[in-house]
Amino acid sequence: MKKHNKIRKQDVEWRSERGQNNRNDSHNYQTADDQEGKPLQHYGLITATTMIIGIVIGSGIFFKSDDILSYTGGNLWLSILVFCIGAFGIIFGSLSLTEFSIRTKKNGGVVGYFEDFISLKMSSGFGWFQNFVYFPTLVSVISWVAGIYTCLLFKMDNNLETQVAIGLFYMILFYSVNIFSVFIGGYFQNLSTFIKLIPLLGIAIISIFWTASAPELEEGIQLVSQFDVGFGWLAALAPIAFSFDGWVVATSITNEVKNPNKNMTIALVVGPMIVLGVYLMYFLGLNRILGAEYILSTGDDAVKKVGELLFGRYGESILLTFVLISVLGVINGVILGSLRMPYALASKRMLPYADKITRVNPRIQLSVWSCIISFVSSSVWMLIHYLVQKNNLLKGGDVSEISIIFSYLCYIILYVKVIKMRKDMIIHSTFKGIICPVFAIIGATIIFIGGTMSNTVNVLLFLTLCVVIFAAGVLYYKE
Repeated sequence: MKKHNKIRKQDVEWRSERGQNNRNDSHNYQTADDQEGKPLQHYGLITATTMIIGIVIGSGIFFKSDDILSYTGGNLWLSILVFCIGAFGIIFGSLSLTEFSIRTKKNGGVVGYFEDFISLKMSSGFGWFQNFVYFPTLVSVISWVAGIYTCLLFKMDNNLETQVAIGLFYMILFYSVNIFSVFIGGYFQNLSTFIKLIPLLGIAIISIFWTASAPELEEGIQLVSQFDVGFGWLAALAPIAFSFDGWVVATSITNEVKNPNKNMTIALVVGPMIVLGVYLMYFLGLNRILGAEYILSTGDDAVKKVGELLFGRYGESILLTFVLISVLGVINGVILGSLRMPYALASKRMLPYADKITRVNPRIQLSVWSCIISFVSSSVWMLIHYLVQKNNLLKGGDVSEISIIFSYLCYIILYVKVIKMRKDMIIHSTFKGIICPVFAIIGATIIFIGGTMSNTVNVLLFLTLCVVIFAAGVLYYKE
């Protein structure tokens, strides 16, 4: 009781027992206001909100819209519901994780939270998962999607082999750009962030005034009508999780935001709500112009028809160009983070041959071995992704969705820790210490259940692989 009174009085540090070197040890944690050498707080509310919007809005909405509609049987109301569940999970999840970011000096987002608030072993496990599964699956799948839209744009043979080959080319290209020219990579990232909003908002606004009937299917395309899916609509939560992925990165900027307790709380509510609004406007606009049955029947090809209807003869190419640049921007951003992940883990002695991996090449200002590990991991997952798609092992899903679902399971560990911090009076707010993490756990659980429904056996098999890699990271650091 005396310990708790001291924490309530100071509200600047707390102790957490954790095993280290086969003995109990403790570590002090401080709020951002008490840190020495803390980052400068130069971001205001508006900047923080736009950062969150820019991070979350990516390529997923372009190529997952048809998947979401398919899992809901073409039911718009169910589709809207799963979009709202996705935003629900983001808002309460990010508000919960912010409680860590304002109490730590560590950078690195979730890996740093595990390191400071759970244990170094768990941090190593999550770092291995991100390094060898999460980032490489995203790189490989989004590169493949860029291949799909390239085939559509240039009217190439749109088969899996061509898509993957073009995707591999993009992957090599953007690894090269980010390794040898930081300036070009950063410039392209800023440009693509602006460009990706043009088709989303453009289709949403034009659809308001759209009065034409839905287009007829081209000859040779089989009509897919709306159908009843029962509780199968929960499977739409997997592509929804992909579309909203990236939100957790936003919590890592908390220490650079002015008055973070107030501004980040507002930004983490307003930002996801704006993303939800943009997504829904685009999704409903797409359905208003094309109709649910046309989207169900044509899948990823639906977006090119919108361009043709809106802008005439060259409209298809114009819209696909915007979409392709948007997707390439996401590849660039994910690779940018992936290149630095092995170095970050090695600097914490969480990878073998750490001394070699942490050696930075002065010419490119990056670790060569970190770049090699990242590229090889992405290449291996590109091969796995190809085999999964070729044999339809995930029934229309992809490996990146599984890695995102596993991430949500890992976040639950942190949400439970927030509740414990409220119990120990480290967090005083019932809303932030109980309500937010409880709702975040509910949201993560729903996404997990929905993500396993499309193909339970194979999804659980891939999740088991995630667990094995996570456990390998834990065991390596323990040894």
